[in-house]
Amino acid sequence: MHLYPPPKQLTLTDGRLRLSGRAWVQLSPDLGPRIANAANRLAQIRPGIGVSYGQPLASQCLLNVQPKSGLGPEGYQLVITNTGAKLRYAEEAGAFRGLATFAQILKQAARRNGTIACLKIVDQPDFDHRGIMLDISRCKVPTLETLKGLIDQLAQLKFNQLQLYTEHTFAFANHAQVWQHASPLTAADVLAIQDYCQDRFIDLVPNLNSFGHFERWLRHPNYQPLAECPDGFVHPLTGKKSRWGSTLKPNPASLRFLAALYDEYLPLFQDKRFNIGGDEPWELGQGASRARCARQGTTPVYVDFLAKIQTLARKFDRKPMFWSDIVLKDPSCLKTLSRDVTALNWGYEHDHPFETECGHLAKAKLPFYVCPGTASWNAIAGRLGNATTNLKSAASAGLKFGAEGYLVTDWGDHGHHQYLPLSYPGFLLGGCNSWNHLGSAGLSLQDGLNRIFFNNDSSTTARALIELGQLSEQVPSQLRNATVFNRALFWNMKHEPSVLAAITDGELKVWRNALSALPLQMTPSQEPGLALVQRELRQAAALCQHGLEKVQLARLAGKGRLSPAKFRTHLTQLKQSQSSLIDEHRALWLNRNRLGGLKESVAHLAVRLPTGLRNH
Repeated sequence: MHLYPPPKQLTLTDGRLRLSGRAWVQLSPDLGPRIANAANRLAQIRPGIGVSYGQPLASQCLLNVQPKSGLGPEGYQLVITNTGAKLRYAEEAGAFRGLATFAQILKQAARRNGTIACLKIVDQPDFDHRGIMLDISRCKVPTLETLKGLIDQLAQLKFNQLQLYTEHTFAFANHAQVWQHASPLTAADVLAIQDYCQDRFIDLVPNLNSFGHFERWLRHPNYQPLAECPDGFVHPLTGKKSRWGSTLKPNPASLRFLAALYDEYLPLFQDKRFNIGGDEPWELGQGASRARCARQGTTPVYVDFLAKIQTLARKFDRKPMFWSDIVLKDPSCLKTLSRDVTALNWGYEHDHPFETECGHLAKAKLPFYVCPGTASWNAIAGRLGNATTNLKSAASAGLKFGAEGYLVTDWGDHGHHQYLPLSYPGFLLGGCNSWNHLGSAGLSLQDGLNRIFFNNDSSTTARALIELGQLSEQVPSQLRNATVFNRALFWNMKHEPSVLAAITDGELKVWRNALSALPLQMTPSQEPGLALVQRELRQAAALCQHGLEKVQLARLAGKGRLSPAKFRTHLTQLKQSQSSLIDEHRALWLNRNRLGGLKESVAHLAVRLPTGLRNH
C-alpha cells in the first residue's frame, strides 16, 4: 500500500474488496457541502460511483461515512472488508482527511483488477497546524490556475494551512506605484483562493511583512520618509551598498501606515491568525533609531516595535505570528514577549539548531511553529539532501518541544529562477513529516512524487527530478543557502570566486556529463501537465550546464589553451545559449505565473559576458 502521508496505524487483513457493482459513497446527513464536494471528487476516480445521503443496498455501497466519538479533530478510522468500506470521524476535517486516504487507495485499485486490499487504518496528525508558505513577492506571482492545482496537491498531502508571503504583491487601492509592475493579487483573487482553500479544509492565513523586507516600498520617494535609512545602507551579508532602505523606522508614523494597510488587507481573510513577518531588519540602529539603539540596545528596540505591531494586529482582531530569528539571538528577551503571539522558528540548513532554539521557545512558554524549507531557491536544481535533513530535523525537534505547527517555506530570492517542480520534493517530505514523522522515515520519494504530483505511478520524470536535486551536493561545498550551479550561472567570468575555483576539472566534467544525460532519462509525455514538468527540468539542467560551460571556458582561456579566435567562437556560442535560455525562461514563466516580475528575473540571467580573451 502506497499512501502519502503514511498513516499512523495500518493493518492489512485477509481478503480483498471487489469494486464491481459498488456504486455509492454514503454520507452521514450531518456532513456539510465541503464533504459532499470531496466525495464527488473521489467518485470521479472510478466511473459509475455516486454520492448519497440515503441508505443504498449494502451490496452496492462502496464507502459508508459516519460519525464516531473518540477521534481527534482531524483523526479518522478506515476499515475495509470484503463487504465494503467504512470511514469514521469525529469532526468534518477528519472525514475529509479520511476521504483523501481512500482516494489514494481507490486510484491504486484501478491498476489492480478493480479490487482493494482489506485493512484497518487509525490515523491522526503529529502537528495540529501543517502549512506551506509560498513566496509571491520575489518576482513570481502564480496564476490562480497554478495556485488551485497546487492547493489540490497540498490537500492530498493533508496540509491544513497556506500562507502567501507578501511584501508588495497585493493591489492596495492607494499604492499603485508600488505594485503596478508586479501583477499583484487583487481582493477578488484573495477571496477566490480562500474559497478554494476552505473547500479543501485549508486555512488561508494572511501574511504581510511589516517591519523588515520593505525595500519594494521604500525605494519610492513617497515612502522614503518611513525608512530607517532613507538613503540606503550597507548590507551586512554582501557588504554592498543598497540604494534604498529595507526596514521601517520604528515610530508612530510607521504604525499609522501599517494600520491603513491592515484596514484594507485583513478583512478579506476569515482566518484570525496573521503573519506580520519581522525578520531580518538589516539596518535597524544604523539610521533614525541609531541614538535610541545605542542607549537601549538594538534588540530591545526591535522587540518594543514588534510588540507595537502585534498590538496593532490585535486591534484588527488577529492573533499575530512572527519570524523569531531576531529574538532567538538573545533568548533572554523571550520573557518580555506576549504569550498570545506565535513564534515562527525558521532555519533552512541541514544543521540548523532547531533543538536548541525550540528549547528556548518552549522554556519561555511561547507558542511556536518549526519552519524548515524546500531548499529550492538560490539553487537552480535544488538541494535535495539538505532539504530532506532539514525537514526531518524540524519535525523531530518540534515534536520533542511541543511545537503547535510545522510550516514549510518556499522562497524566491534573487529572481525566483527555480521552477515549481523543484519544490515538489520538499512539499512531499514536509507533508509526510508533519503528519507522521516516524512513519515517514522509509517513504519512497520517487513513488510519492509520481502519485501526488504527476498522477502516474511509473513516470520517469520523478527519478530525473530527484537526480537533478541531488547533483549539487555530490561535491562538498562550503556554500549555504545556495549551490555552485547558481553561483556559476550568474558569474560574469571575471575573477573566478573561491567556491568555483574549488571545483576540479574532473568534477566539472562529471557534473556536465550528468546534466547532459538527465533529459534523456525522461520518457517524453503526451500529457500536458507532465510534459510541462519535463520541459522545466530540461531547462533547469540547461541553466546549470550553461554556468559550468562558463567556468570551463574561463579556465581554458586562463591556461592558454585557446587562441583569441577560438575563445571568441566559444564566447559567441555561450551568448547564443544565454539568449535561448532566457527565451525559454520567459515562456516557462508564463505557463504558471503572471507577467509581473519576469523582467526583473530575466535581468539576473542576462549576465554581461566578456567581449574577448583576457588574462584570467
